[in-house]
Amino acid sequence: MHITPDEIIYWQFGFLKLNATIVFTWLIMFILVLCAYLITRNLNSQLRPSRWQNGLEVLVVTIIQQINQAGLRNPAKYIGFLGTLFLFIAMANLLTIFPNYEPPTGSLSTTIALSLCVFISVPFYGIKQQGLMKYLRSYAQPNFFMLPFNIIGELSRTLALSVRLFGNMMSGSMILAILLVISPFVFPIVMSLLGLLTGMVQAYIFFILAAVYIAAATAEDQQNSQQHTSISVSVQEKNNG
Repeated sequence: MHITPDEIIYWQFGFLKLNATIVFTWLIMFILVLCAYLITRNLNSQLRPSRWQNGLEVLVVTIIQQINQAGLRNPAKYIGFLGTLFLFIAMANLLTIFPNYEPPTGSLSTTIALSLCVFISVPFYGIKQQGLMKYLRSYAQPNFFMLPFNIIGELSRTLALSVRLFGNMMSGSMILAILLVISPFVFPIVMSLLGLLTGMVQAYIFFILAAVYIAAATAEDQQNSQQHTSISVSVQEKNNG
């Protein structure tokens, strides 16, 4: 039994290693790119699009709705990053139904890499929305003494993202392996189904937390925009009256 796919080495030359994490990560990326190409190459706006296009539209609309509910005012700006995060983690976890497959999300190196993407994206979108100085001042809110605590909070939630996903996937694999020894026919089937459900839940949690963190980084700008919109509407109503 392997605790992490990093332990499965397919090829090694000196310090260079090709382990299961790298192999299956590239396999997932290839599958996602291939599916995206095959589904989108014949997109049309007819009344009866293909079933694949219908499925893609439902998926995209659902992701946009979830991004909007997380507090992001313009979901189209974030769906490229957040949607990719969700699809990658979901696909990585769904493929566990195939034998000899090792989910790369069961590797701490993969979950840390995904969390670092979120860690970088938060200030990226925050600075893009508010400007550099305005965003940096948000770390000193409500007063300057909160600066170190806000920085620690940024780092700790990044660590929590990676450890949560890694721990859940690793524990699921270990429980399945133990039950396979105890009862090789009944429990593995049930646990595999539960594992698929857990994998989708973990993908959704990672995706929605990333959206919430980005929403928090751009919240001040959105509040100002909403206040400006409200004032404009009020002035327009008074002028009309």
